[in-house]
Amino acid sequence: MLNKKNARPLQLATALAVSLALSGCGESTSASPGPDYNGGNGGGGPTLPDTFDQAALVANLADNVIAPTYAEFAERAVRLNESVSGYCTALTSAGDADGTRNDAQQAWRDTMVVWQQAEVMQVGPLKANNSNLRNKIHSWPVVNRCAVDQDVGYFEAGNINGAPYDIVLRTETRKGLDALEYLLFSANLDHSCSSDATAPAGWNSRPDDERILARCQFAAEVARDLNSNANTLVTEWAAFAPLLKAAGQPGSDFADIHDAVNDLSDAMFYIDSVTKDGKLDTPLQQFAGACNGPDCDAVLESPLSRHSIENIEANLRALKAMFDGQGSNETGTGFDDYLIDVGSTDLANQMASDIDTAIATSAGYSASLAETLNDNPDQVQQTHAEIKAITDQMKVDFISALALELPSTSAGDND
Repeated sequence: MLNKKNARPLQLATALAVSLALSGCGESTSASPGPDYNGGNGGGGPTLPDTFDQAALVANLADNVIAPTYAEFAERAVRLNESVSGYCTALTSAGDADGTRNDAQQAWRDTMVVWQQAEVMQVGPLKANNSNLRNKIHSWPVVNRCAVDQDVGYFEAGNINGAPYDIVLRTETRKGLDALEYLLFSANLDHSCSSDATAPAGWNSRPDDERILARCQFAAEVARDLNSNANTLVTEWAAFAPLLKAAGQPGSDFADIHDAVNDLSDAMFYIDSVTKDGKLDTPLQQFAGACNGPDCDAVLESPLSRHSIENIEANLRALKAMFDGQGSNETGTGFDDYLIDVGSTDLANQMASDIDTAIATSAGYSASLAETLNDNPDQVQQTHAEIKAITDQMKVDFISALALELPSTSAGDND
């Protein structure tokens, strides 16, 4: 997991089924500073060239922030795969089923924390092909628990309409971290389909131990597929990162280094369009003071595991790492350094402070997001307001100071 920086004076995000769009910023290898250049002198003075080493920023984020996060996610996926397999073994050998299930649940949480950091780093392979790889790993907000139930039955039977079952060919909502949460955490063994006609035949009338084992065995297959997709992410990133760092050179898809910087900036706006709007504002608008049933659970990201606020905290820690350039316990070039170089030191300091404040607030919840929405919605509103303070700066002062462009997911958002 990415660690917080302990001391630095000037430190300092899908749509989901979320992909943040890349917007080019011109053909020159130098950016034209916005009105906040040199502290915001109104733009009346001469426009000076951008002399900041953008290549160092791109290289540091690619090698020391994004790559280690993807690698750690792959490592956690291995542990999750092993833990789920161990749980299934316990079910079939009179072992400690409760203990091994708890281990598998904790391994899911550990994996999810790192994935939520990777969500704020959707560059290259996680954006390619309409976010296909990203969605195979985590399809939220598109979730279909009935589809998971159906595949429990298909996997148990070993075939679908006579063809051998192959999870690789199945749609995103039938696998990934969302499916695993349902399979590992749901206390209700009945299917989630609207009718028995669309569920596995006779599912609800089967003995509990048969249903528990069938779900576990499919969970093991989902975990194996997740492990494979995590390894694919690491491999594809290793091929993509050199092209990102070689922006403006032959063979790179980026016209210049500032385009690469803009792509990294786009990824950070996950915090705006998904964390702020999807994970906080939507449930606040619909269920503040009344989050006590399945309708509220349906709009939360990880309700069964009670992990929704931890996801938000992880998003914010990833934003911090991207902003201040710290990864692998090392301090490196980040967006804060870029802001300071163009004369926007106050903005760099304010954004760093606001990010730290939002992290502290999200880490300070004493109950799940659902419970807090129901019992203390003002605390959730505070979290939303603190993140909004960050994203308001990102959408105006940040992109202006660095001559960047908003991703399409945030360009028309005035919230």
